[in-house]
Amino acid sequence: MKNVIKSREFMSIVVIVLIFLLVGMFNPSFLGSRNIFQTINGSVVYALVAIGMAFVLFIGEIDVSIGATLGFSAALAGNLITGGQSIFVALIAAIVFGVGVGLFNALGVLYFKIPSIIMTLGTNGIVRGLIYVYTGGKWIENLPLGFKALAQKELFGTLSLFYVCVLILALLIFIYTTRTDRGKSFVAIGDNEDGAKLIGIPIVKTKLISFTVCSVLAAIAGVLYASRVGFITPTAGMGYEMTAIAACVIGGINLNGGVGTIWGAVTGSIIMASISRVLVFLGFPSTFDNTITGLILIVIVVVGAVMNKRSIEKLRHQRLAAKID
Repeated sequence: MKNVIKSREFMSIVVIVLIFLLVGMFNPSFLGSRNIFQTINGSVVYALVAIGMAFVLFIGEIDVSIGATLGFSAALAGNLITGGQSIFVALIAAIVFGVGVGLFNALGVLYFKIPSIIMTLGTNGIVRGLIYVYTGGKWIENLPLGFKALAQKELFGTLSLFYVCVLILALLIFIYTTRTDRGKSFVAIGDNEDGAKLIGIPIVKTKLISFTVCSVLAAIAGVLYASRVGFITPTAGMGYEMTAIAACVIGGINLNGGVGTIWGAVTGSIIMASISRVLVFLGFPSTFDNTITGLILIVIVVVGAVMNKRSIEKLRHQRLAAKID
């Protein structure tokens, strides 16, 4: 129990509870069960891209192309579905595109030694341009009602079908990354790449999987996004990379790699989804979303850096005291 309380994921849950209680003091309707579950269900796309981002952050890398990947996948799926194709075909097409983007990013980072921030930033520009070419700069509208109804379908009258599926996926990935040797290798590489190499962990293969999983989940998130929103614009997905990074950092995943769990990404995504709703209930315009997200990200990173520095100093003093004794 002490370990659970001290975990970063538990602190994220505490933050969520505090946010709801504080806003509820000013607007009691915010604490209504309907609003709470709407906030949770509204975080489904954030949760999916954050889970994907977690894989890349675990190994000490970063992927800022997921917003464009999400946008193109949403446009691709929307175009196929409005053209008479099944949802299954649209989903497979999006996944194939996600695999292609992930492999492209991994190729640049692993074989041409391009820093991941630069490589994925370039990929972001390429894919964002492809969206405009593919759509002709126009919106994709008039999606079938059955496709849009999927996002509204709820189980047990509370959680949406999409969110339950994401929770099941998160649980499976959590078990894989914490209970299997292969899954633990992602965090091991981020913690100490040289040490991971010495004990036989395949560095290149593991990083390749990380980038691919990140892009594939962003692509699937694009299909969910299309169903939830009901239309796709050429700017769809813009800014989602910052939201995913912020969700992971808030959930206790270290930007330098080697620390954190999938549940941290999921809880962090709920916090990010609650920001816009908090602003509405407090009477602020939603145009403050990006500003607040950026501030939260900076504050969390600064606080984490200060805490890490203090823990290092504390360990240094303890070692010094042990030598003197």
